[in-house]
Amino acid sequence: MRRNLEGSIRTRGSIRDWRRGLPQLTDGLITLRSLRASDASLLFRLVTPAVVRYLPDAPRSPQEFRGFIRWTQAQRRRGAHICYAVVPGPGRPPAGFVQIWSVDRSFSTAEWGFVLGERYWGTGLFDRAARLLLDFAFSDLHVDRLEARAVIANARGNGALRKLAATPEGVLRSASWANGVPVDSMMWSILASDWGAIDGVRR
Repeated sequence: MRRNLEGSIRTRGSIRDWRRGLPQLTDGLITLRSLRASDASLLFRLVTPAVVRYLPDAPRSPQEFRGFIRWTQAQRRRGAHICYAVVPGPGRPPAGFVQIWSVDRSFSTAEWGFVLGERYWGTGLFDRAARLLLDFAFSDLHVDRLEARAVIANARGNGALRKLAATPEGVLRSASWANGVPVDSMMWSILASDWGAIDGVRR
């Protein structure tokens, strides 16, 4: 059992069978679980203008969210993509979701992203959810390099990645879209060795 600053991380189900069904991850306070069709309307309510400002491809209706959920399930079965609902407590509705997808066929290099409802910003929920996902990525998926892109103007997103000790690697020019125009993004990375050192400090 792995431990972090927030307590134990527990999984339910077989890690090896994640293509058939994701293991549930929890630190005792929050939970990451598979997306469900019934989450579509709940997630739609979270995508306020502030949330989607830097997410031009975000679903914009409950119907689009249902399609997105079906797509993530199909991609999981292919072994290409993992998406978790972030549940802030027992019996609570999802507060957002976190994703990780393979850049190469082996999952040794992967990219991740996150969407969290505006009311949960600054509560520490993102940090807890991110640590659960990153522990899973490096320990169980055996990711060697984890990448993230954040629009330069998205100070909150870039600050969240910096807080996780991600390394900024450079500016990707016109790599994203915001308000209908191409914008620059920062490429961030976390290596398995980086996360192992951080985890050792947290123990």
